[in-house]
Amino acid sequence: MPKAAPKYPPVGSVEVEKESKPGETRTRRNAAHAEKLVEQPLEGIDTVCDVIDYAARTHGAKKALGWRDVVDIHEEEKEIKKTVGGKEVVQKKTWKYFQLSGYKYLSYIEFKDTVTEVAQGLAALGVAKGEIFNVYAQTSVNWQLMSHACALIGTPIATAYDTLGESGLTHSLNEPDCVGVFTNADLLSTLTTVLPNTPTIKLVIYDGEPSASALEALRKTREGLKVLTIQEVRDAGKGKPVDPSRRPSKEDVACIMYTSGTTGAPKGVVITHSNLVASVGAVNELLGHHFQTSDTFLAYLPLAHILEYIVELALYFVGMTIGYGRVKTLTDASVRNCLGDIREFRPSIMVGVPAVWETIRKGIVGKVNSSGTIKKSLFNGGIAVKKAGVPGLKQVVDSVVLSQVRAQTGGRLRLALSGGAAISKETQEFLSLALVTMLSGYGMTESCGMCAILPPEFFQYGSVGLPVPSIDIKLLDVPEAGYRSTNKPPQGEVLIRGPSVIKGYYKRDDLNNDETIFTKDGWLRTGDVGQWNPDGTLTLIDRIKNLIKLQGGEYIALESLESTYKSCNLVANICVHATENAKQPIAIIIPHEANLRHALAAQGSSKLAEASLHDLCENSEVKELVLKSCNAAGKKSNFKQLEMLEAVILTPDEWTPESGLVTAAQKIQRKKIAQAFDKEIKEAYKNSA
Repeated sequence: MPKAAPKYPPVGSVEVEKESKPGETRTRRNAAHAEKLVEQPLEGIDTVCDVIDYAARTHGAKKALGWRDVVDIHEEEKEIKKTVGGKEVVQKKTWKYFQLSGYKYLSYIEFKDTVTEVAQGLAALGVAKGEIFNVYAQTSVNWQLMSHACALIGTPIATAYDTLGESGLTHSLNEPDCVGVFTNADLLSTLTTVLPNTPTIKLVIYDGEPSASALEALRKTREGLKVLTIQEVRDAGKGKPVDPSRRPSKEDVACIMYTSGTTGAPKGVVITHSNLVASVGAVNELLGHHFQTSDTFLAYLPLAHILEYIVELALYFVGMTIGYGRVKTLTDASVRNCLGDIREFRPSIMVGVPAVWETIRKGIVGKVNSSGTIKKSLFNGGIAVKKAGVPGLKQVVDSVVLSQVRAQTGGRLRLALSGGAAISKETQEFLSLALVTMLSGYGMTESCGMCAILPPEFFQYGSVGLPVPSIDIKLLDVPEAGYRSTNKPPQGEVLIRGPSVIKGYYKRDDLNNDETIFTKDGWLRTGDVGQWNPDGTLTLIDRIKNLIKLQGGEYIALESLESTYKSCNLVANICVHATENAKQPIAIIIPHEANLRHALAAQGSSKLAEASLHDLCENSEVKELVLKSCNAAGKKSNFKQLEMLEAVILTPDEWTPESGLVTAAQKIQRKKIAQAFDKEIKEAYKNSA
């Protein structure tokens, strides 16, 4: 029986206090749950283990989790042109492409049974209740098997991104005194390097097929170290009785999630079972009536990131079929002799961070630009018709003009959610018209990933939605930047509380006792600046630490500017930079190569369009084109003159977690980018002075 839709008054959130404190708005709550915050999806579901039990009981033989095996790896050599010391040189580079099988599945019952066997295997190997086990691996079925097996025997997990460097991995193993770690074959070399400095690790479990030399090097790091495959652990647990005393209670720690933080050592966010089930309940209350029994979800974001973790947990509860993909194999371009994960799995629901959606949008634009004048005109005309809402033509446009675009994501995509950072209004609107209804959300690890979600009932551009039913929100004045609760609309720093919100960080009393983070009356200060809209939805304006005062004494919001400038088709990624001595900001930009070459050819610079990307990034004509295109996007968004870009620095090199210039969740490392381009930044300001 489908879940009933929540009943909203005309507005989506309501004030639950008669008075506010000076310098604050009144506390607001989801209007459909104004009387009481949601603490669980159903009576009796208190822990993550209860969610898995419920899913097996309720959804039984239905397909739960799917994966693809690697059939073959194809290596292709390509020539890359670079300019070194003023001379063009040709370098050869080898690219790897995967050939994958079709999807194979575990049912909900099979998943629970496998979790139980792995759990009993861990217990038989001596992993005790309360000891902490690290999961340092790529998103996969096995990640979830280990996570839920640990939960079943009362063993909290600590998470580590698979892109975490040696120092970050060492920190996430040592700070919680982890007794073991689960990882992938291709991460064993990094683990081998850090193990001599992580004395509490006694057990290493891995999947995949490492070389004999990699295993030998790992075993040599410590005498008595147990090294097993996940299948061997499962075999060790088969037929063993389950010890009910090992099951966790709702207040027990489920997970210490190490943030990919943009500053300093990763912080361990302590998340309890009650935090997680409250979030599952909240997602179900807000969106559950939109889910269908036939829905399928493609999982590819890092499970070490709370957004992916909580979405998957919520979808187990509703019984959705989840298929696992890899960022490297999502599209057909990155595989050989098979379809990419999106077209093979054909999801109806997808979640992504803005960087993913920007890539998809620019991929669509690139294909349209290269498809010829007639098809391009048809596409642009179709988008215009949908935007204008011309009666009777929407279905025609969808079936005739946009069907090929939708085929690139399998043709079944029905709902999409962007989270993790702000998405530009332009990108949200473009994808909603061309591809799928694009919802947005706002959250943080400290709130189990969800503070606000935009449900279809309140669909609009630019808002992050309604408070989720497990969280209260109020705004606190940021007077130095002019954000006040008395503004029309009310603005200020976002403060949150509720059963989804954590109580503190692991072994960090300095932070836990810091009233600029945790207030004495139970609120968490997020550092984000928001505003309440008349319909009760929340819009994020910026982040306090990204507010920069310029030479003229006015503040600009770097993150907000980036989300708009990123919507420019010539931009693949961007970091807006400013100093207090500057009149206007500048930007460090990775250009979108295909769209840049097309734009150059379209303006009659065909010869220049054929130059290497490195040479294009050094060319003054190209810089001028990118600057004008970005500022055109700024003008369209009614930016003030002081928010327009003064200059751009172009770079051909992608920013990756490995280079340290973005986090694993694809958030830019602003300080590190500024350091890496210090010389170019000084030159840009000098030339524009």
